[in-house]
Amino acid sequence: MNDTTMVKSGTRRAAAAVAAAAAVAAMAGAAAPAHAAAYPVSTFTIPYGASYFNGTVTWYNRSVGIDGAFKASNCRRAYGEARTAGTSLSGGSTSTWCNKSGPVTMGLDANVTGGATVTWVYLTDELGNYLHGQTCYRGVGKCVDGLHQAALA
Repeated sequence: MNDTTMVKSGTRRAAAAVAAAAAVAAMAGAAAPAHAAAYPVSTFTIPYGASYFNGTVTWYNRSVGIDGAFKASNCRRAYGEARTAGTSLSGGSTSTWCNKSGPVTMGLDANVTGGATVTWVYLTDELGNYLHGQTCYRGVGKCVDGLHQAALA
C-alpha cells in the first residue's frame, strides 16, 4: 500500500465513524421516551394579616401535590385536603409554625378513579381555628376564596 492509499483509507474510516456516530445519536434521540404531558395546575393565594400561604396545586391521576411558600406571623398552620364529590380523600398539614417562613410541600392521596376534583388549602391558628382558605378545582387555573363543598359544573 502506498501513502496515498493509506490516507484515502484513513479518510474513509473517519467518515464512516462520523456517520456511524451520527446514526447512533439519531437513534438514541428517536428512542428516547416522549415527555409526559403536563399535569393541570391551580394557583392559590391565602393572606391572613402578616401571614400567608401561596403556591400551586398540581393535579395528578391519583394524588395531589401542593407546593408553596408559607409565612406564619404569630402561630399558624397550613393545611391541604384532597376531595371529590363532597368527600375528603386525604389531608395533610405543616406543624404549627410561629414567626417563621419557608417552603411547604404536601403530597395528598386521591386514590379514586379520576383523582381529586377539589382541593382545599387553608390556614388555622395554633388552636386549630380556621382563619382563611381557598378552594381549588381540577382544570381551573386560579383557586377561589372560601372552602366550597361542590365542584364547579
